Amino acid sequence: MDKTALLHAILVQLEAELALQTAAAHASHDEATDEDNRAEDKYDMRSQSAAYLAAGQSQLATEIAGAIAAYRHLSPRAFAPGEAVAVGAVVTLEARGRETVWFLGPQHGGLEVTLRGVPITVITAVSPVGRQLVGRRVGERLQLPGRPKPVEHRVVAVG
Repeated sequence: MDKTALLHAILVQLEAELALQTAAAHASHDEATDEDNRAEDKYDMRSQSAAYLAAGQSQLATEIAGAIAAYRHLSPRAFAPGEAVAVGAVVTLEARGRETVWFLGPQHGGLEVTLRGVPITVITAVSPVGRQLVGRRVGERLQLPGRPKPVEHRVVAVG
């Protein structure tokens, strides 16, 4: 797996998300400070609601910017055979004859990127799946949530 290309794909997605959140925060701020949205009476909350929304979107943009910085400082490295899962690892799991690929990133899990036709889900070490993967090695088994009950997965590759 080309980790440089993977990190690039993650950064492209994060940068697009940052641009979207920044634009939304600016639009909400403009709405909150617009003369037309001045409160008409003590029950008119339009301006205050827009200000709360702008603050939330601004906070999210700050978090995304932090994630971008973390990914830019992450050096892609190969994991040696038998090495345990840690941040920066691409992990392939197998369950019920089906393989899934996960990337253990430093922040902002939940993204999904596709590299050479393979979907890769980004997780963090503090996520439920990430907590179970950290420290595992090829051949080890773990239980991940499934419907209607947990499903046993086997670590097929750590790269």
